[in-house]
Amino acid sequence: MDTYIIRRRNAWQSAAELEATAAKSRKIGDQEMSDKVRWIRSYVVSESDGTLGTVCVYQAASPEAIHEHARRVGMPADEITPVGATVIVRDDPQPDSAAA
Repeated sequence: MDTYIIRRRNAWQSAAELEATAAKSRKIGDQEMSDKVRWIRSYVVSESDGTLGTVCVYQAASPEAIHEHARRVGMPADEITPVGATVIVRDDPQPDSAAA
C-alpha cells in the first residue's frame, strides 16, 4: 500500500457530525476494506465558513480505493495526493490534559 494525504473541505457542520462520520469510516475501513485502505490519522481544520474539514493520512492500494471508501462512508475526498517521503521533526503534540 502507498501513503496518501486526503483533503476533505467543508464536510461537517459540527464536531458531533464529524465524530459520527469517523466511526462509520473506521468501521467500513476495518471491516469491509481492510485489504484496500488503512486510516492512519486525521487533523481537523476549521474552515473559513465555520464548517470543519480534515487533512487525513491513509495507506491505500490506490486512489480509486480511497474514492470507494469515501463513497461508502458518504464523505468527500476532494484532493488525494500521494506522499513521496516522510520527514518527522517532532512527534505530534499531545493535548494538554489540564485544558481538557
